[in-house]
Formats: sequence, C-alpha cells, structure tokens
Amino acid sequence: MSAVEARLAELGITLPEVVPPLAAYQPAVRSGAYVFTAGQLPMVDGALPMSGKVGGEVTPEEAKELARICALNALAAVKSVTGDLDRVARVVKVVGFVASAPDFTGQPAVLNGASELLGEVLGDKGVHARSAVGVAVLPMDAPVEVEIQVELTGS
Repeated sequence: MSAVEARLAELGITLPEVVPPLAAYQPAVRSGAYVFTAGQLPMVDGALPMSGKVGGEVTPEEAKELARICALNALAAVKSVTGDLDRVARVVKVVGFVASAPDFTGQPAVLNGASELLGEVLGDKGVHARSAVGVAVLPMDAPVEVEIQVELTGS
C-alpha cells in the first residue's frame, strides 16, 4: 500500500473508482511532470448526492462536503494516470466552481472542503494556489465542481 493510500485508510477514506466522463474528454491527462484533471463533480457511486444552487437548495456546509468529494474524485483521476499517488510531488493549483444563488458570495469557504481534504491526505504536498469561482449552473445541476493540477516526482 502506498503512503498516500495508507494515509487515506488512516483517515477512514476510501479512494473511489474514477468517475467516467460525461462527454468527450478524459478524467485526467499527463503532460511531462504534470497531471491535469478534468472538472470533477461530487459523484458518489455514480450519482450526485444532491443538486441545486449553493445559498439556495444547498447549504454552504453541504457544499463544502461536496467539494471534499470532488477533491477525492480528482485524486482518483490522478491515480488513474500515474498508478501511484506517492508520485505526487505537490498539488500546484485547484480551481473550483460553485453553482451559486444570485446573492451567495461564500465560494472560498465552500472550496475549503477540497483544499482541506488535500492537506489532510497529502500534508505539505497538498498546499496549493486556488481559484474559487461562482457560476450560474454546472453539469447535471451539480452544486460544486473541482479540478486540480499536480506535479509529479521522478518524471
């Protein structure tokens, strides 16, 4: 078992299977020393646990948990092209999209769910730059979508 997967187990987290693409793209691609993931929805066992706008049908606390799931799905996508999460030298960038009610402005707090998960799992390697963007709608009416960029060791 890799050190990262041992850490996941210690946290009581199971790395999910890669979420199949909803359209014509790959869940993750490698270019040199980097892996770029597609936007990951908070899919659990092939379904969205909830849908709607944050600040409307979805509370900020629920959305933060959904962002955590997105980050976990992104790690699964990274593993699908690297074979081993121990190859992650660091998370470079996280971009998160929050389907927001018109008056909702708490996107950064929602995306903390993804950032905190990456820190818990990867330690200092999980520290990253980030963008948190409010949008009108996301695929399948998902409340949150997260993509990550990681740098690999031993490229």
